[in-house]
Amino acid sequence: MDCASCAAKIDTAVRRIDGVDDVRVSVTAGTMTVRHAGADLALVEKRVTGLGYRIAQMDATSPAAAQPPGPVCGHAHGDTCSGHDHDHHDHGHGHHDHAGDHHAGHTHTHTHTHAHTHAHAHVAAQAEPLSGLHGHDHGLEEGPWWRSAKGRLTIACGVALVAAYGLGRFMPGADLYLFTAAMLVGLIPIARRAIMAALAGTPFSIEMLMTIAAIGAVLIGAGEEGAMVVFLFLVGEMLEGVAAGRARASIRSLSALVPKTARLVEGATTRDIPAESVGVGTVLLVRPGERIPADGEVLEGSSAVNEAPVTGESVPVRRAPGDPVFAGTVNGETALTIRATATASDNTIARVVRLVEEAQEARAPTERFIDRFSRWYTPLVVVLAALVAAVPPLFAGGAWDEWIYKGLAILLIGCPCALVISTPAAVAAALAHGARNGLLIKGGAVLEQLRTITAVCFDKTGTLTLGQPTVTDIVPASQPADEVLRLSAALEAGSTHPLATAILARATADGITLPAVGNAGARGGEGVEGTVEGRTLFLGSPRAAAALAALPEGMDGRIEALNAAGKSIAVLVVEGTVAGLIALRDEPRPDAAAALAELKAHGLRTLMLTGDNARTAQAVGAALGIEVRAELMPADKSRIVHELQAEGLRVAKVGDGINDAPALAAADVGIAMGGGTDVALETADAAILHGRLRDVGAMIALARRTMANIHQNIAIALGLKAVFLVTTIAGITGLWPAILADTGATVLVTANALRLLGGRRAS
Repeated sequence: MDCASCAAKIDTAVRRIDGVDDVRVSVTAGTMTVRHAGADLALVEKRVTGLGYRIAQMDATSPAAAQPPGPVCGHAHGDTCSGHDHDHHDHGHGHHDHAGDHHAGHTHTHTHTHAHTHAHAHVAAQAEPLSGLHGHDHGLEEGPWWRSAKGRLTIACGVALVAAYGLGRFMPGADLYLFTAAMLVGLIPIARRAIMAALAGTPFSIEMLMTIAAIGAVLIGAGEEGAMVVFLFLVGEMLEGVAAGRARASIRSLSALVPKTARLVEGATTRDIPAESVGVGTVLLVRPGERIPADGEVLEGSSAVNEAPVTGESVPVRRAPGDPVFAGTVNGETALTIRATATASDNTIARVVRLVEEAQEARAPTERFIDRFSRWYTPLVVVLAALVAAVPPLFAGGAWDEWIYKGLAILLIGCPCALVISTPAAVAAALAHGARNGLLIKGGAVLEQLRTITAVCFDKTGTLTLGQPTVTDIVPASQPADEVLRLSAALEAGSTHPLATAILARATADGITLPAVGNAGARGGEGVEGTVEGRTLFLGSPRAAAALAALPEGMDGRIEALNAAGKSIAVLVVEGTVAGLIALRDEPRPDAAAALAELKAHGLRTLMLTGDNARTAQAVGAALGIEVRAELMPADKSRIVHELQAEGLRVAKVGDGINDAPALAAADVGIAMGGGTDVALETADAAILHGRLRDVGAMIALARRTMANIHQNIAIALGLKAVFLVTTIAGITGLWPAILADTGATVLVTANALRLLGGRRAS
């Protein structure tokens, strides 16, 4: 299949079969899902093969069969997608009890209800046995074009045309018969598909128009032109196939990132197994320089992992025990032992490919309009061609041959292929470009919405900020700064509290060796205490510390200033004396300020919507230069989004996909930040996989480029037809330019759309 017209013919043909309730044809994936109640699958196969496509039932264990296309979750659909709520709290150190933070859990239910039998069939416009993603090959992107069915037919027709020219020199009176024979080499398969399409409910197909024009050319003695028109039509179809194959390959190349084999750990030995057989919990060894074969969690080893192939992150990320790793990323300098957390059919790469393929079937409003328009457009062209052929000879004394010739040319000019493919080609290329660069956009409708965005609302924690506190200040008192950090980190050893983790991370970064701690424990929710090197220590909130020791002169003012900057304070007391304090804050992402500045430069209004306390939010907002709304409940965020929309703004909401579900749903476009998690990929309309804020602007820019490309495509398609319509009626151009106007416009439109595959890499 090369375009939406191919899919529409297949859909129409199969949908008319008794017992078929629903049909979903994916041009991108090359699959068809039939929902039916006892339909004759042999008849389904007959109808599809009659249209000129090969069909094979998919293995039930293949990823696509195991995960049939379902509704893409998003606010634009009626399907129920479970919400996610996750309240962020400002963790004061006074509540640091080492019992672990309580984070509101979330449930996610994604249900496909199938009341009938499901048949998954693979459809492809190739004659060869198929293999590749999902166990099938998708055509012209695999192998040279001349080995494909379309390529062989085009070559055969071209050879026949050359032979007709050669023989015509020796048999001048047989020109018509020779060129008719050459034309039939290519026309018979086309006519067969035209008849089958007409019988299956698509009478005004491109093949039917082509067949009528070719036969008409022979009847008026223009056999040479008829043969050339058929050959040019086949060349155009082949080029469409090459272009469509390239667009498919750009997405499907993602799946090639995952290695074919994985190294299974069995006790003290390892052995290679197929990567597709890796199950959840399987322990694998990944050596330096190898691609990681499955999503997993590091058990042993610490290494820099190059995540650029999956997330676009240009700098390798350090992964240590407990950290997640993604399939398709490249291990760096040391071996890693990992435990798989997803099967091959559900790893990050597979989910991205599957979601992009589904997204391409979510049609943009422009595409739906053009589909409806083309249903009327093609019959009207046929009527116009008939009027041009018949009216002048009947009522103005025109020559029948001349006007029939012009009518046939108009028939070819009117083929709607270029117009029909103008939007889906651009959308497919844009989605593929986005997926390659970590921008997951769920369909053409979302692209159209993104183009119109005038305001962007951001969550704070985990979106504008890193989502975890870091040590920002160490203020010494009776002990030097490095000793304050060393003793504080010793008390925090073994804790999983975010503030403790931050202190330990700073100590590790500074190369500090931690002493042993004894009698460690929490003190009534105020902080932690213990004995280090024979000294009694306490680390907790300023209020709790003040009850144990007098704060040094000026310390109160310093604490107030740090609090005003939105920082949490932990005071260290050693043997009844304040040793110093540590300030921590969830810091903005490194690219946050630049990202917001770029959005403002393009005329977009930016706001922070957060449930955090106003003091912390204002401090972060002031540093980033963004309007702040703080201490909000999830319902408040949704209300503010509606208020902005009432002001006439088109709103995008950027969040972590968990706590912002109501606002993501209320916004015109919901964008999730994340590293390829289920929440980030399934909750919102779009996802930024590598969590860089500058990609919000890149996503909006991509949408604007795509819509400009679509408008260019429509202008090319209709403009060429208008020009050649006038020149044909005026007698300036004939059948050859007419077919070039059609196939040429289709190729130009596709080539223009493919420009979106290149361009600036998301950064």
